Amino acid sequence: MNYDVVVTCAVTGAGATTDRSPHVPVTPKEVADAAIEAAKAGAAVAHIHVRDPETGQGSRDPKLFKEVVDRVRDSDTDVVINLTAGMGGDWIQDADNPAMPGPGTDMISAEERLIHIEECRPDICSLDCGTLNFGDGDNIYISTPPTLRYMAEKVREWGVKPELEVFELGHIRFARQMIKEGLIADPPMFQICLGIPWGADQSVDTMKVMKDHLPHDASWAGFGISRMQMPMAAAAVAMGGNVRVGLEDNLFLDRGVLATNGQLVTRAVEIIERMGGRAITPQEARNKLKLRGAEI
Repeated sequence: MNYDVVVTCAVTGAGATTDRSPHVPVTPKEVADAAIEAAKAGAAVAHIHVRDPETGQGSRDPKLFKEVVDRVRDSDTDVVINLTAGMGGDWIQDADNPAMPGPGTDMISAEERLIHIEECRPDICSLDCGTLNFGDGDNIYISTPPTLRYMAEKVREWGVKPELEVFELGHIRFARQMIKEGLIADPPMFQICLGIPWGADQSVDTMKVMKDHLPHDASWAGFGISRMQMPMAAAAVAMGGNVRVGLEDNLFLDRGVLATNGQLVTRAVEIIERMGGRAITPQEARNKLKLRGAEI
């Protein structure tokens, strides 16, 4: 059981959700406001993607990230900033020529994936620790060993903590290899991502198996998507982990009731407190996770 829980709110993501809920933030101001709302509700960490303000689609424009980060930092609300570094790994196979990329492919270099991280210097950035069939179409998320090794080395140089996002056991295996090679600063930080088609299923059994394969000194969090968001949050706390909620992973507070990020954080905090724990502050999270700005 974890009695001092780091709550992360993933406020928007990059998926096609903006037409399904009016609460999904799109513009930099909306994304920043969502991060602040989540922090005021009890989240210690805001996990941030950005979107094209005109189309609502996921974007990797460094200027958008910079505006969001500046707005959050200029506010009077403290929150640990966690930026995605996962954009730019989407390969969609062309239907007529499988050897070529099809429409919607967005593949960039490891260096390009980190442009906004170098500029913004967040507390944390995500590293998606492997390749994955993403959904039932021809979309493959690609994150190769050389790409990950380069990214891990650079973010360590900049003092940014990598959140090692793992979608199946092979991802944990490679993350442990990077730790062995000295690319990841102690203690390593993992995010167990469950329910993404076609990664690991979202169940208590799966979460326990993946948790048991982590290094003994690792800090970790877990999440499920859609209706399993809160059950997986409770399971993570019971197993000694931290939690992630937010509109990136789930749009609903209850059946048929659309949520805001703040409401999802409030619900998670209520669950944690009913289990006998508490959601810790951003500064306590920095100390616990050994982030830049931790108190010695």
